Order: sequence, then C-alpha cells, then structure tokens
Amino acid sequence: MSEFGRARLAAGALFVRGEDVLLVRKTYGNGWDLPGGYVEPGEAPAAACRREVGEELGIDRFARRLLVHDWAPSAGEGDKVLYVFDCGELGADERTIRLQESELDAWQWVSIADIDDYLIPRLARRVRQAHLAHLDGCPRYLEHGRPLGQVDQ
Repeated sequence: MSEFGRARLAAGALFVRGEDVLLVRKTYGNGWDLPGGYVEPGEAPAAACRREVGEELGIDRFARRLLVHDWAPSAGEGDKVLYVFDCGELGADERTIRLQESELDAWQWVSIADIDDYLIPRLARRVRQAHLAHLDGCPRYLEHGRPLGQVDQ
C-alpha cells in the first residue's frame, strides 16, 4: 500500500498600510514573521488565521481572502503548506494590539522594499508575493515562495 503525502499547514495574516506590511518578532525561531501559526487538527486554515491573530495580537480579525498558497517543504519539518490571508487594514485596531508575550516581543510596520532586511529568504519571497496579490487581487500558488515557472527544479 502506498503512503499519501501529509503536510503540516500554517496560516498567516497580511496587514497592509500603503507600502508597509505588519511583521511580528518571535521570541523563538527565525525572528520576524507574519502574525500566524500552525493549523490545528480539524481546523480550517482561515479559522486558524483568525485564531492566531487573536492569540498573538489580541484582536479579532476574519480572513477576507486568500493571497498565497505556498508548498514549502523543509528537510527538518517535512512537507508544509503555508497560507497567507488578507486580513484588511488595522485602522483603529492598531491601538489595541496586545502581543502574546510568551511568543512575541515586538511588532513593526516594514516597507515591502526593506523586507529582505527582516525575513529569511523563503519568507521574504512569500510576503512579497502576498503583497502583490493584495494589490492586484489575484491569489498566488507558490512553491518555496516562488510562482510556477520560477521554481528551481
């Protein structure tokens, strides 16, 4: 009997303010990231995004639309499928952000032009593609943060 692929799922939120995106700094792992985290068993990715935004930022925000579906396996963690959702503008909610202190120690608006200074390369590619999808309204299917045709074989 053959074995089917089993991927870990994660969902992140993109908040945009002009040419800036909201990043959070994790107290573990690779530092800066989008708000979000792993999908729990039986949980839809959009619901996981809402839950994670609530836990990490202390605000209740629904995912409005899918921006990115990224197949991004890693040697240490196996197959992963990562979703990025458009969660709208923060507006007045920005003043009510309360970071989940057990996981995050800062948040910051970062220009999309400076994203490489904050994020590891595969995440920077994913965030740039999510920002483009936010602007043009066309969701992206990615592999390792790259659109089809740009993926290294």
